[in-house]
Amino acid sequence: MSPSVALTLAIVVPLIGTVAIVCLRRAPNWRETATLTTATTLLLLIVYIASAFQSGNQIATVWWYLLPDVPIAFAVEPLGLLFALVASFLWVVTSIYSIGYMRGHGEPNQTRFYAFFAIALSCAIGIAFAANMVTLFIFYEALTLATFPLVTHRGSAEAKRAGRVYLGILLSTSIGLQLLAIVWTWQLTGSLTFTERGIMHDVDDTTAGILLLLFVFGVGKAALMPLHRWLPAAMVAPTPVSALLHAVAVVKAGVFTVLKIAIYLFGTERLATIATADWLAYAAAATILIASLVALRQDNLKARLAYSTISQLSYIVLGAMLANRWGIIGGGMHIATHAFGKITLFFCAGAIMVSAHKTEVSEMRGLGRAMPITMAAFLLGSISIIGLPPTGGLWSKWYLAVGTLHADQWILLGVLLVSSVLNVAYLLPIPIRAFFSSASPSAPEGMHEAPLPMLMALSVSALGCIVLFFYPQTFFELMTKLVVSF
Repeated sequence: MSPSVALTLAIVVPLIGTVAIVCLRRAPNWRETATLTTATTLLLLIVYIASAFQSGNQIATVWWYLLPDVPIAFAVEPLGLLFALVASFLWVVTSIYSIGYMRGHGEPNQTRFYAFFAIALSCAIGIAFAANMVTLFIFYEALTLATFPLVTHRGSAEAKRAGRVYLGILLSTSIGLQLLAIVWTWQLTGSLTFTERGIMHDVDDTTAGILLLLFVFGVGKAALMPLHRWLPAAMVAPTPVSALLHAVAVVKAGVFTVLKIAIYLFGTERLATIATADWLAYAAAATILIASLVALRQDNLKARLAYSTISQLSYIVLGAMLANRWGIIGGGMHIATHAFGKITLFFCAGAIMVSAHKTEVSEMRGLGRAMPITMAAFLLGSISIIGLPPTGGLWSKWYLAVGTLHADQWILLGVLLVSSVLNVAYLLPIPIRAFFSSASPSAPEGMHEAPLPMLMALSVSALGCIVLFFYPQTFFELMTKLVVSF
C-alpha cells in the first residue's frame, strides 16, 4: 500500500467503521469491537504515514476539484502529522474509556454516540491533512455538525439549549468571519493552498491585519474570548464527549487551524510585520488570565476544567501570534501535552461521577482513599497542565516562554508565569482535598474505583503525561522540521 492510499484510507476508515457500528447496533459487544477495531486501524494507518513521511516521502492526494484552481486535496506536513498522531492515539484510549462509561452510567443511544464519534474523527483527520484552506473549511464545518448530536446526546432541555449555543457560535463565526476571510484571500492572492512562508506577500499591511482578525476570530473552536461560551455550555454532554471536545478533536482542531493559518497562509515573517498579530497575542493573554480566574470560582468539576481548557487553548494562539520558531514549537507541542493532560482530567471526572456520583469539587474530600488510582491520575494530569516535571507539559510551556523572550514580550512572559500559578490554585486543591481531608459525610458506602475500561484508559493517558516528559523527541522533531526554514 502506498502512503497516498493510506492517506485516503485514514479519512475513509472511520466512516466505514461508522457503517459497521450502526449495522451492529443490536449486538453491543460486536458494536464496541467494531469501534475499537476502527480506532486501532486508524492509528496504524497514521503510524505508517508518519514512518513514510520521516523517510522522506512526499505524501499527497487530490480527490476532486470544486473549481479549476480549488481542489479537495490532502498533504502530509509536520504540524498535521502531529495532530493526527495525537487524535488517532487518543481515540483508541477514549474508545476503551467510553465502553466502561457508557455501560457503567447506563447512557442511552450508545450506537448513535459511537457512530458520531467515528465521524468526528474522520473530520479531524481531514482537517489535519488538508492541503488548502477550502478543504480544511469543509472538514471544519463537518466536525461541528458531527459533534452536535454528541453535545445534545441526553436530549434534555438543558442539552438542547447547550446544543443551540454550540451550533450558533461555531457556525456563525466560521460562516460570518472565516468564510469571508477565505473568499477575500482567494480574491487577493489567487490561491488558498498552504504554502511554506505563506501567500500574503503582496497583500498590504492593513488588509492583511483585517484578514488575520477575521481568520482568528472566525476559528470559534479556538475559544478565544469573547467567543468561548459554546465550550462551557457543551459540558452538559457525557464525559467521553467532553474528552473529545477538549483533547481529541474539536478544540484541538481550532488551535491547529490557527497555527496552520499563521504558518502557511501568512508565514511567520509576514505575520511579524502585522500590527494585529500583537493585538491578538494580548487578546490571547487576556483569555489565559480571565479564564483561569473564572475557573477558580467554579465548584462544578467539569465547569472548572472547561474554563481551564479555554485558558490553555490561548497558549497556542499566543504561540502562533509570537511569529517566531520557539513560539510555533511551543504552540505545536502544547497541542500534544495539553491533550494528554486534559483528557486525563476529564477521564477522572467521569470516573468520579460513575463511581462516587460526585460532580462538585467541594464534595471530593477523602475521595483518594476510595479511588487512589483515579486521584493519582488526576494529580499527574494537573501537574502536566501546570507545566511541572516529570510531565510533558513542562516542555511546551518552556518553549512558549522562550518564544516570548525572543519576541521581547516580557508582559506575555509574565502572563505565562502568573497563569501557571493560577493553574496550581484551581487544580492542585482537588487531589490534595481527596487525599488529605477526611471523607465527606455524604460519601456512599462501598465506594470503589470506576469500571476497569475507564481505569485502564485514565491510567494510560496519565502515563502518557510522564512519557512525554522523558521522550518528547517525536513531537519536538516534527515541530523542528516545520520551523527549519524560519
